Amino acid sequence: MDKNLKWSEYDFGQIPFDDIEHFGTRSMLDRDTFTVSWLLGRFCNYRCSYCWPYARSDKKDHRPLKATIGTINEIKRQARERGFNSFHFSLSGGEPTFHPQYLDIVQHLNNDVPNCNFHSLHMTSNVSRPIQWFEKYYQASKDMHRVSITASYHREHVNTPKKVIEFADKLEFCQEHNIQITINIVMVPEFFEQFYEEALYFHDRGINVTLKPQSDPTASFVVDGYTDEQLKTLHNGMPQRGYTQEKSTVERPHYKWRDAAVDNKYGKVPAHFEIEFTDKYGKKWYMDQAERFNAFNFNNFNGWECSSGYRSIIIREPDGTIKRSYSCHDEPLGQIETGFKLYDGPKICTTSACVSSADSKIPKRKPGNMIPLWTV
Repeated sequence: MDKNLKWSEYDFGQIPFDDIEHFGTRSMLDRDTFTVSWLLGRFCNYRCSYCWPYARSDKKDHRPLKATIGTINEIKRQARERGFNSFHFSLSGGEPTFHPQYLDIVQHLNNDVPNCNFHSLHMTSNVSRPIQWFEKYYQASKDMHRVSITASYHREHVNTPKKVIEFADKLEFCQEHNIQITINIVMVPEFFEQFYEEALYFHDRGINVTLKPQSDPTASFVVDGYTDEQLKTLHNGMPQRGYTQEKSTVERPHYKWRDAAVDNKYGKVPAHFEIEFTDKYGKKWYMDQAERFNAFNFNNFNGWECSSGYRSIIIREPDGTIKRSYSCHDEPLGQIETGFKLYDGPKICTTSACVSSADSKIPKRKPGNMIPLWTV
């Protein structure tokens, strides 16, 4: 396999980031999607040396099932009042699979699919649960239009050849059951070459890999220490490919959306190139994933009009705070126990660094730009 792992001649470095005036994930630009990113609790069974202290805990601080389901229902009620009836829930932690009622939460979301125009589910997990757990996960989510997992690869724990193979085997099982998979590897500068070789192993097995630059403890900027060649790899290495579509042996319910591929000067851009940009000349550009934004220092949207809080929220446990995004420092929208209210329209961003990919891919436009934030 070509170790450059570029998608044909498509070079993300050619995107004129200084000239971009409008962008977002295509699933929100072209659909009435409301997104929820929910940190279900900080408990994690791993103890990674590089994990931020506030991101994990030994205490199982999960919210009871009844309160969680009640919050889901209220989110959907308010979203539907605002005209949104497609939903994307992204569940994370800590390690979310250790929530004692995790599969019940998934089943509740799955049961509402017939009432939605579209419903997708995402999970960020260290994939430490046995393969039998993932069999149950598939059954609980099998009516969803789309299911995906970001598999966090932690070399300190997946530390033998046998464990690496088992990690990949579980992910291939998910692919065979039409669960989209991407492995997330934080490319620590001093271990870059070692991690890259391991990433090649996963890519050779037909599993997508995200090469994520390491951020400082405040998650505000990329750390120093990368060579120019390593930065080029972070910019363009290992673009997302349609591996799950090739391996899946089951089908999910069909839904209406625009054509799978779009045309630009590079030819057909794959449907899984999820980010669409429009520059000041009206030209469109595409990128496979928002996780690359930080590598290009494309994360300052202060003064831009943003859909977060109106079409997306984040929830942090254990306190149940509901905010427009991870990055924003403005007042929360509320709290699970005391109530919350979504915005009635897009708001101006007041934050200098939008460093979470969950935040940065929410549709945005520069002041004065009249391109619709979505076309439904």
